[in-house]
Amino acid sequence: MLSGLFKRKAADPEETLPRVMSYEESKHLAESGDVATRRALARREDVRPEILYYLAEDAVLEVRREIAANMQAPAQANKLLAADDQEEVRADIARKIARLLPTLSDAERARISDLTLETLSLLAEDQLPRIRSILSEELKHSELAPHAVIKRLASDVEAIVAAPILEYSPLLSDHDILEIITSGVAQGAMPAIARRQDLAAPVADAVVASMDVPAVAALLRNPSAQIREETLDQIVDNAASVEGWHEPLVLRPELSVRAMRRIATFVARSLVETLVREHQIDAELETALKAAVEGRIKCEATAEKPPAVDLDSLLAAGTLDEEAIAQAITRKDRPFLIGAFAHLSGLTPAQVERLLSSKSPPAITALVWKSGLSMRLAIAMQRDVAQIAPQAILNARNGVDYPLTPDNMTMQLDVFAA
Repeated sequence: MLSGLFKRKAADPEETLPRVMSYEESKHLAESGDVATRRALARREDVRPEILYYLAEDAVLEVRREIAANMQAPAQANKLLAADDQEEVRADIARKIARLLPTLSDAERARISDLTLETLSLLAEDQLPRIRSILSEELKHSELAPHAVIKRLASDVEAIVAAPILEYSPLLSDHDILEIITSGVAQGAMPAIARRQDLAAPVADAVVASMDVPAVAALLRNPSAQIREETLDQIVDNAASVEGWHEPLVLRPELSVRAMRRIATFVARSLVETLVREHQIDAELETALKAAVEGRIKCEATAEKPPAVDLDSLLAAGTLDEEAIAQAITRKDRPFLIGAFAHLSGLTPAQVERLLSSKSPPAITALVWKSGLSMRLAIAMQRDVAQIAPQAILNARNGVDYPLTPDNMTMQLDVFAA
């Protein structure tokens, strides 16, 4: 009978622990040399806080993970484990601490607010993006999280961390979002802002000003976003060469007649049919729109290719500038572009050709930077010359600035132009 009891204890230590234990009993078990016993004790929610805190310092990872997952662990233990040297412990704490917030009473929240804030702050500044992203996912819908922590996560340099908060958090004000956009959104996170429910017009204006191709597409697809007429006109004026904007633009409900007339000059015939159907326009405007698209198609079919421009003549005249290169991009004059960038960057034509053929957004951006030209031109080079997909294009920071550091761009040149 006794041997059977010991076998059960070895198989499942938790079943052998007393249902109700005194402080002395729990203290004795916490000091047990048996890891399974300490793990079983660490899982219990009826143990005194000081015992759980003691176990939070246990040398064995599995014991500390049990405390990290224990909803009754004291705030002091949570803070301690938020700085644990093992990633899995910090991940467990990140999941738990966010889920713990809604369960606290007002009195409890007030009593441990400082410790909880410190714990959340530690996790929000963790060196590993994975830990920060776990916290971000857990807090993205929270109305109880500290505003400072939410703002910190929304401003994170990693899109995987910033995007969930930027898209969903009810704690971010329009002012917060505009401030984050101004200071620089994580690369790839701007579309998350564009997808926010009931996005305010000033924020929509800022998204469009960035000319982030995927973000503007997401904005156009967001039915709850407030987009001013003049902002839509700005999108229309830049949409001809961005095919990913065409369909969502046609489907926006608040298009002006001016915008519809302009759209008909560059979208496919099928989208003009959609434009007519979705906006229930009158017969006169329908005729004008269809005539515009048919006329454009006929012109495109008969248009002669623009004459080539002699690069040597421009160099001799000192007129090789950004406008000349922009025209070459429109002409798709690759030999001209290779020669022009070789001259402006100091690279050889062969190196420029390797950079353009790399289809690497950072490498092509670095080439344009090295040539002393604008980030807006770098976007055109990625889109129209390298044929990079809209969602992969490296976009400007703050609408006009290069998103990479000079050191990073120099490294790109070293790698791809070697």
